[in-house]
Amino acid sequence: MKIAIGNDHAGVEMKNQIADWLREQGCEIINVGNDDPADRQDDYPIYGYKVARLVKDGEAELGICICGTGVGISLAANRVRGIRACVCSEPYTAQLSRRHNNTNVLCFGARVIGIEMAKMIVKEWLEAKFEGGRHQRRIDMIREIEETGRLAAAEEKA
Repeated sequence: MKIAIGNDHAGVEMKNQIADWLREQGCEIINVGNDDPADRQDDYPIYGYKVARLVKDGEAELGICICGTGVGISLAANRVRGIRACVCSEPYTAQLSRRHNNTNVLCFGARVIGIEMAKMIVKEWLEAKFEGGRHQRRIDMIREIEETGRLAAAEEKA
């Protein structure tokens, strides 16, 4: 599996550890993140965007983004059409994000969780499979909002 990984200065150490661990699991890593923890002028939207574009363009199957909290970088990644990025601080949410929301970018905060929790989150996320069914209908609704800025089902119920 090919995974794009990106981070700002807050996530350098965690990114390196996760990338090494994923390589040990047989994954190919595309590193588009910052490698200098002293570079505090870097901007997390750049790395969220880079990861999201690689996933959107099919150059990576999935993406992982790391910043201080995971929130900022996820906001940037989610602005790329077709990306469903989630912030997870524990494994259960990561698993359900794949099973129910078919997320394709996982985000977490290096200042929020430790490396062992990060590994558990990544493991659950990678092993989970999208269930489809009623969940696909909801993904289609998200796509409608993304493409049109509207959701017909919501306007009908107004």
